[in-house]
Amino acid sequence: MAERSTATDVKSAARAASPHPLRPISFGAPQVTIERRPDGTIYLRPTAPLAEYPVRITDRLHHWAEVAPERVFMAERNAQGGWRTLTYKGLLASSRRVASALIGRGLSADKPLLILSGNSIDHALMAFGALYAGVPFCPVSAAYSLVSRDYGKLAHVIRLLTPGLVFADDGDKFADALRVNVPETAEIVVARGAVEGRRATLLADLLATPESPQLDATHDAIGPDTVAKFLLTSGSTGMPKAVINTQRMICANQVMLRETLAFLKDAPPVIVDWLPWNHTFGGNHNIGLTLYNGGSMYLDEGKPVPGGIEETVRNLREISPTVYFNVPKGYETLLSYFRDDAALRRKFFARLDAMFFSGAALAPHIWNELDDIAAQETGHRVPMLTGLGATETSPFFMSVTPLTSRSGHVGLPVPGNDAKLVPNNGKLEVRAKGPNVMPGYWRQPDLTAAAFDDEGFYKFGDAIKPANPDNFDEGFDFDGRISEDFKLSSGTWVSVGPLRARFVAACAPLVRDVVIAGINRDHLAALVILDLDGCRSLNPALPAGDIAAAASDAAIRAAFRERLAKFMAASTGSSTRITRAILLDTPLSIDLGEVTDKGSVNQRAVLEHRAAVVEGLYAAAPSPQVIALQPS
Repeated sequence: MAERSTATDVKSAARAASPHPLRPISFGAPQVTIERRPDGTIYLRPTAPLAEYPVRITDRLHHWAEVAPERVFMAERNAQGGWRTLTYKGLLASSRRVASALIGRGLSADKPLLILSGNSIDHALMAFGALYAGVPFCPVSAAYSLVSRDYGKLAHVIRLLTPGLVFADDGDKFADALRVNVPETAEIVVARGAVEGRRATLLADLLATPESPQLDATHDAIGPDTVAKFLLTSGSTGMPKAVINTQRMICANQVMLRETLAFLKDAPPVIVDWLPWNHTFGGNHNIGLTLYNGGSMYLDEGKPVPGGIEETVRNLREISPTVYFNVPKGYETLLSYFRDDAALRRKFFARLDAMFFSGAALAPHIWNELDDIAAQETGHRVPMLTGLGATETSPFFMSVTPLTSRSGHVGLPVPGNDAKLVPNNGKLEVRAKGPNVMPGYWRQPDLTAAAFDDEGFYKFGDAIKPANPDNFDEGFDFDGRISEDFKLSSGTWVSVGPLRARFVAACAPLVRDVVIAGINRDHLAALVILDLDGCRSLNPALPAGDIAAAASDAAIRAAFRERLAKFMAASTGSSTRITRAILLDTPLSIDLGEVTDKGSVNQRAVLEHRAAVVEGLYAAAPSPQVIALQPS
């Protein structure tokens, strides 16, 4: 599955109409022309052309280092609790020195830079040094080193990319992964710490490198087709593919963002952000948006989980963002703090032009309450934006507008992107073509060929449907993953994406996600991934982080059973009626590909690796763990 930036809810869980006016912001609403073919294929082409974009993303670094040299580009917390800052002038100077060090080491697309760290200024210095030298880099999920037990995915990535240099901001923290997986032929660089048994160069040494006589010529030689970076996406295979990101893709996508999110032109954005840079949302969309528009990014080491959200709240008490990006769980977790902390509310909404979510559906009740709080503080709702995109599209492809935005809506393709809608088992499969679309997967020509159709359109594997079949100008709604859909034994198709969204909404706040079983069966069953925060809101006595305790708790099971019964009663037929469920009592495995490091669930992998659980759901005499509303 592509790492997508999408809402996945449906109209059945629609928000209530809001009485609050919408904050006015500059916005370039997409418009399209429509071509219909006799075979049912539909082409959507934006009416506005894509504005000119630079040759290389570091051209914007030169621009801002000249126009606003002392402006903060990035800041992170230091050991004393203050902010370590990096200005545009400082970033350019550091990038040139790191680039000189990389040029001297002969790195290339065949021997790229691998970055194992989480988000940090030191990570950014290495990445921008690589961009400046025309050396591809690949940010790798820290979970592959720190969560994985067998290093399987990390080992695969190193074999695939054959890095010439591997960077870790904390040598001590990543020592085991580095020692076990990095070949002796690859240099290791650390910002601090050490790797026992291996020589490691310090980042400070790279930053002290004199500028290479070849530096300017090397930078000027970077062109639109130069590989800027590799971003990893697992897909249904469970093993990462390396998506080639060229300079053209990144630069074109940033212009698409700037022309659509036109409020970015009105003032340099200020962002407080935790989204990981090994994903396209954090690493392309948000860093690129900050740099391209001369903004300032404050790195947030918090996470939308207990024990992590407090750091996010601390940062938001100090920094007022102009645009805020998060996943739905992040907004949900912040709400309890907004309710109780008037100073936090004032600071957060003081100059907020828009919010943006991706990765999953934003529950209507969460959205409504955010609207109410924003109106309480400012007199207006703050626009909540989303769209449809993937790692393979850099990611920006389709966008809602402030007026059309709602759960499940993904809008229209933005200028520069053509969309092709292909009939597929009663749905419209969406495909993309534009300068922001990848040329392919690195060193995997078979997977590249399979990703494109005969007209060169990238195949998302997603389905969309018109919000109004009689007026495509109203945009499109997400309609699930084509590869997840299946047939019951009766031959009835099950549309998994919309069903998952309805199920999660109906079982809120107890359920984070669900895996739907039933391929070639008579009826549907569910493997339920609990939302532990939601469960503890119902039973505060539950131990934090204990999945097994939540899954066996009588109060949780009773509350879930009640919700499942209501969901079943509202079902319209066999393709939407879930008759049995089990609350999973063990976490999904990143090593087995059941879940990505950002929490996206791979339906196929879970069903494959938990086949015994599925069989138990369909047993004639199910175990007490199965919640059965109807006999098999």
